[in-house]
Amino acid sequence: MEPKKPFHHRVRHHIIRTTQVCDAWCREARMYDRILPSAFLGGVLIFLIYFVTVAPPLNFPSASLLKIQEGTTATQLAEILKQKNLIHSSLVFEAAIKAYGDRIVPGEYFFPGAETVLEVARRISRGDHELVPIRVTFPDGSSSKDMAAILSTKVPDFDTATFLAIATPQEGMLLPDTYFFVPGEDPQLVVKAMENNFKLNIADIDLQNAIAKFGKPLPEVLTMASLLEKEAASLSDRQKIAGLLWHRIAINMPLQVDAVFPYIIGVNTFDLTKADLATTSPYNTYVNKGLPPGPIDNPGMNAIMAAVTPVKSNYVYYLSDLQGNLHFCVTYTCQRANQKKYLGN
Repeated sequence: MEPKKPFHHRVRHHIIRTTQVCDAWCREARMYDRILPSAFLGGVLIFLIYFVTVAPPLNFPSASLLKIQEGTTATQLAEILKQKNLIHSSLVFEAAIKAYGDRIVPGEYFFPGAETVLEVARRISRGDHELVPIRVTFPDGSSSKDMAAILSTKVPDFDTATFLAIATPQEGMLLPDTYFFVPGEDPQLVVKAMENNFKLNIADIDLQNAIAKFGKPLPEVLTMASLLEKEAASLSDRQKIAGLLWHRIAINMPLQVDAVFPYIIGVNTFDLTKADLATTSPYNTYVNKGLPPGPIDNPGMNAIMAAVTPVKSNYVYYLSDLQGNLHFCVTYTCQRANQKKYLGN
């Protein structure tokens, strides 16, 4: 049996081992003292780089729209995005665009909330517009100006000036209906959609037969229908007025339809003055005989059908009272009596 070491030897050995452990721990602690600050500073640096390059700007404009024109370069687009506070770094955006295939899809883009520069680049390179179609309804008898006003209210970032320039020459052939358009929709596409819808509906076999049987050119039919659209609501009333107006044209009598004045000067029937009735305009049906040079609005199919299925009668005069009821007369004496009775003038 090995002799037991003296107590002082055992204490000395324990102290030596404790010292060795302490030295190892101290060396490790000193190592961590050097590494931790460096790691912390490195983390802060990485965060700062991310924050000022990749992360969305703090003032990112949520629920915003961006229109990218055809032919826009990555450099030009990066500057636009930076000005609009959609990205921090132009360099990172351009690098991301290259990484995603160096492709920019033009059009309108919607940003519901903050997105990183990488997500912005990805969407633009993939054509991910994230646009929700908007339901837009045009009432029958809407003019191109009425339509422009509705579109400007309903469709964000819509170019009403361009729309009017394209739509006005097509007055009468833009079918009022319910459509779906995206924010910033191309006005040309809006007009085309309404023109195509008109062509589709005007091709109805019964309507085509009625137009052919009536024998008037389509432009004249549409012009008459645009007047009827404003003068009455029901098919039967419109057919009565159509018979009266076509008869006036046949006997070379001015149509004297008040519905043209909102189109000419923005004044409705009950606010017209004698001076208004003398307004110089080819659309003034008091000054000029025959139909106006073109439609004053875009009629629905009901009014177009009424224009080519008129009810023939001896009536030459009519008026609408304050409740919208129509009263017809053969003589001017009868008309004056109705004006006093129903309109008080």
